[in-house]
Amino acid sequence: MENNRSSWGSNLGFLLAAIGSAVGLGNIWGFPYKMGKCGGFVFLIVYLLLAIFVGMIIMVSELAVGRKTKLSPIDAYKEVSKKFSWIGWLATIAPFFIMSFYTVLGGYCLQYIALNMTKLSFGNEAVAMTGGEIFGAMLTTPLGCVVFTILFIVICMVIVQGGVSGGIEKFNKIGMPALFVMLLIIIVRSLTLPNAVEGLKFMFVPGYAVKAGFIEAQPSLVSVLGTAGGQMFFSLSLAMGAILTYGSYLSKEENLVRNSVIIVASDTLIALMAGIAVIPAAVANGIAQGTPVGQIKLGGPNLLFVTLQDVFTNMGALGPLFGVIFYVLVLIAAISSAISLMETIAAHWIDKDLAKGETDTRQRNVLIVSLLILIEAVVVAADGLGSNFSPASLLGISAPPVFLDCFLDFMDCWSEGIAMPLGAMLMALMIGWEQSPDLVLDEVAHGDPSEGFKSFYKICVKFVVPIVMAFVLAGQMIDFFGSNQAIWYVVAVVLLVVFWVIAAMGKKKEA
Repeated sequence: MENNRSSWGSNLGFLLAAIGSAVGLGNIWGFPYKMGKCGGFVFLIVYLLLAIFVGMIIMVSELAVGRKTKLSPIDAYKEVSKKFSWIGWLATIAPFFIMSFYTVLGGYCLQYIALNMTKLSFGNEAVAMTGGEIFGAMLTTPLGCVVFTILFIVICMVIVQGGVSGGIEKFNKIGMPALFVMLLIIIVRSLTLPNAVEGLKFMFVPGYAVKAGFIEAQPSLVSVLGTAGGQMFFSLSLAMGAILTYGSYLSKEENLVRNSVIIVASDTLIALMAGIAVIPAAVANGIAQGTPVGQIKLGGPNLLFVTLQDVFTNMGALGPLFGVIFYVLVLIAAISSAISLMETIAAHWIDKDLAKGETDTRQRNVLIVSLLILIEAVVVAADGLGSNFSPASLLGISAPPVFLDCFLDFMDCWSEGIAMPLGAMLMALMIGWEQSPDLVLDEVAHGDPSEGFKSFYKICVKFVVPIVMAFVLAGQMIDFFGSNQAIWYVVAVVLLVVFWVIAAMGKKKEA
């Protein structure tokens, strides 16, 4: 029994675990390719603004609600608000759907570690295939993908079964420093490649991505906003219950504002470092192979598992060593995030058992959650990113929207596309209008926040976050469903107004 309910061994342990939850495939894989998709520098600016004015506010809010209630998301929101209690279900469904494909991507990392270790032991000639051929062969061998997915789930299950301080905290205390060191090694190697500066220009020079031909035209601001917003939520583990769950294990003495700043800043730093590690290497390798700059592929899973694998192969004898280092750091990032999501899902039933006086049910509940995740993950692993079958092929749709391309996109649509931005918008409306910002600020007061932060928080939670999240939701709908863009803008605005009125009426009745 862990103090009747689990708790962190130290604030440092919490910070490393929270940073670990935030630092995942969303940073190492998602950030670089979404930055590429949205034209580099513009995406970076929008992302940073969102992190400050939206990410920080939601981070503080989730930590405060978690610590105030000492409950899992479902029960925490139920205790805070009867009208918006179902936000807790969105915050639990989202990680469940995310884990369906996150575990598969983690399994891919395990396969690539094994691949590069083989090359390191026997030379590059041991697997004389291009990155595209390797990835294609892997996707069309569903049994192998399923086996490595199961292995990844088992690793995460064992860590979470060890408890909050005994499993999750211990892993992150070792894993996060190791990830940082390995990322630095890859950055140094990436930046020393010939023509790596072209990749840096892509990231940091305004308009360069369009001028060089990486993308045909600069995406619209709303499209960038939707992509950056989705990336921010996925990257920071917001609106998926993880931060709220981790906050529920936090002591009253800890400063929530300071901790939030550290988590957001650390996550953003590592996302930028990942971009510097990945994009210059991909661009430099493309130029070395004679590919015109504008035709170098910087998007999708191919960036991580095709382009970069070619980079390591073309480095020569030491290439596989850098390949092992890189895919191990990606694996650590994947595990640190996956265990936070698994804990979020399991916490509800662990808390239920604790309420009934049953204090030793963690291992059983985590096992059940792992088996449920395995069922959905097997489908995602077997479809091979649409190579073997897809929702569209099963439904007989010849020209499907993006969310039916493969089961990864299907699950991503309902989690990152809908549940997370909608849940964040509703939480802001609940705190800012149905309840009161003091719900969070009274909890934050244990850390003695400045008056300036209080004013900043009230303005953002009441106005900035709901409005921004409505546009992020619209942007996500456009990406996943396509169709007439104006329709999704109208839908998002109507939803915002309806929920805003409901929240405001609830507060007026109480008054």
